[in-house]
Parts: sequence; structure tokens; C-alpha cells
Amino acid sequence: MDDSPSWFQNLLFWKDTVEEGQPVVQKGKCAEKEKSCYASINGGDTADVSSVPCASIASRGSVTCPTCCGTGRIPREQEEQLVALIPYGDQRLKPRRTKLYVTITVAVCLLMTCLMMYFLFPRSIAVVPAGLSASSVSFDNSSYTITLNMTNTLNVTNNNFYTVRVAQLAIEVLHNALVIGKNTVMPHLDIPPLQGTQILYTISSRILDNNTYNICTWSRIKVHNVLLHIQGTLTCSYLSHSEQLAFENYQYVDCRGNATLPGMSRS
Repeated sequence: MDDSPSWFQNLLFWKDTVEEGQPVVQKGKCAEKEKSCYASINGGDTADVSSVPCASIASRGSVTCPTCCGTGRIPREQEEQLVALIPYGDQRLKPRRTKLYVTITVAVCLLMTCLMMYFLFPRSIAVVPAGLSASSVSFDNSSYTITLNMTNTLNVTNNNFYTVRVAQLAIEVLHNALVIGKNTVMPHLDIPPLQGTQILYTISSRILDNNTYNICTWSRIKVHNVLLHIQGTLTCSYLSHSEQLAFENYQYVDCRGNATLPGMSRS
């Protein structure tokens, strides 16, 4: 007996298929097309959509998805390799108020940067000598030596928006271009933001000059003033940065009455 189906059996198969609403194309051929489509995509073929075998099943007004060949399904073993396609009109691709949020973010970043630069930008620290606060004088008649012990005042103003620490103060006293006294003070003083303070420092000087000794000791001379040149360096630290500030001052010291006359000190 012949194993091939008769014409009557073929007619029944066609009738059952049409009534159930299934396509007449056999499953084997569709499966082969899908298989060849997956192989073409995974094999890295860069040809256009028309070269894909599955593109032949697309209608005239649409294009078949090359990933799933229009079936809407992908192989399970390629789930993590294939990329899902999202429609261009999907709302997830068009978040609301994107430009507004980006503009606000950029504006806030610029504002924060400007504020940080304004408050953290280093400003000058004003160092102004305020003159003599107290003094004492002693004489050595055998060596014609004058010893001056002076206490001076130094005004320091912090113009920054952060605390400044005064670490060291170095002082030199000169008379006739000769250094007659030195001193180094370690105040370790903290100056608050936008505030000022006064620093008192004491320095001892020895003058070995006959003319100056005569000016300070002779009673026939009415004015007993010695002009001194004071130079100093103030070391400050702030924001892990150290800075040295230099200053100088010329002041008259009364070497007879142990007092400084008003208005005789100048910077």
C-alpha cells in the first residue's frame, strides 16, 4: 500500500486548517525562516532589512522587526544577548520637564561654585603698627650704652570669611642702619572672620653710640628722642596655607623721660 496521503486526506487537512483560522503555510518552513533570521542577526550581518530572510513576510505598509522576525518572541537562550526595541513614541523616551530640570541643575551648580569662590577666595590680612605702648631706659656710663626695653602694639585685621591663625612674629629694631635688637614671638593667636585684634610684643635694644648717649643724658638738651626703625614679619596660616606679611614703622622714643611724646610715632 502506498504511504503517501491520498487526495482526500489532503482535502481534509486543508479544510481543518482554514476553519481554525491558521495559516496555510506549514510550520516547518516558518521555523526554517525564523532559524535563518536568528542566525543572520547573531552572526553580525550588517546587511539591510531586505536581505534578512524573514523580511519577505512583511506587508507593504510595514517593516518586520529583524530581532524577532515579526513573531514577537525571541529564543530563550538569547534573552540576554538581543536588544529589545522600544517604540519611538513611548513616553519613557520623552520624560516631562527635562529641559527645566537640566536648567535648574546647571544654575544651582553655578551658584554654588560662585558662592564657594566668593567665601573661600583669600583676601588680604591688614597689619598696621599702632606705635609704642610702654618703654623703659637704662644707661651704662662706663661703656656709654643705652638699653631700651619697649612694648609695642600691632593691629591685625582678618578680612577673610574664615579664621586666620597667627603663628609667629619676628621683629628687628634698627638705629642708624644698624640692628640693635631682635625678638621672635610665638603668639598662636586665632583671629575670627572679619574681625581684628591687637598683638603686644616686647623687644630689648642696646645702642652703642656716643652721640646718642649724649643726646639722652645731657640736661642742656630739651629734646631727648631717638629715631628707631622697626621691621617685622608676621606669619599667618589659613586653609592649610602659610603666608608671611611684612611691615615696618619709624617711631621716636624719649630716652630721657621714659615716655613717647604724642604724635611722634609714624609709620
